[in-house]
Amino acid sequence: MLIKNEFQVAAPPDKVWQFFGDIPQVAASLPGTELTSDLGGDSYEGRVVVRMGPVRLQFAGKADVAERDEAARRIVVNAAGAEEKGRGQASMVVTATLAPAGRGTKVSVTQDLQLAGAAAQYGRGMISDVSAVLMRDFAVNLADRIEAAERGEALTGPAAASPASGVTLGVRAALMALRRVFRRFFVPYQAAS
Repeated sequence: MLIKNEFQVAAPPDKVWQFFGDIPQVAASLPGTELTSDLGGDSYEGRVVVRMGPVRLQFAGKADVAERDEAARRIVVNAAGAEEKGRGQASMVVTATLAPAGRGTKVSVTQDLQLAGAAAQYGRGMISDVSAVLMRDFAVNLADRIEAAERGEALTGPAAASPASGVTLGVRAALMALRRVFRRFFVPYQAAS
């Protein structure tokens, strides 16, 4: 499943690219993510905890930086893991590309996601909506961490991965789905009037 998201950060591309070079800080900005080991050579072990409706999924796995293209400001990360209760697996190739946008930076993120087991039971729409909510939270956290670094504040990561927003995440994703339904229904209706 290919999922694409874009967001803007109010910092110049050089600063955002520098931040993307620090994988532990990037991981600390993504809700529900915790790095547990730095294996060296741009390889990491970690956990990701996501709550989708009543199901709490906790994946443990490995992520490797497969490519860093300084000139194009593009980073590619391969990640794979298994649900800790044996309810499935996930693998993903994440590509993030940075581009100037006014005084800030546009970040384009493409996720090629493969799911098996419990997580695969959710439809593409729900998974895309949850991904969009997580990317919005990631964008806010990323901007906050870059601003804190600019002020000279020490950046610390979360003590442990907590589920990515639980009920709030589900409600926000459901609202996105409702907006999509209303757009499909009302836009053609208004055009016909």
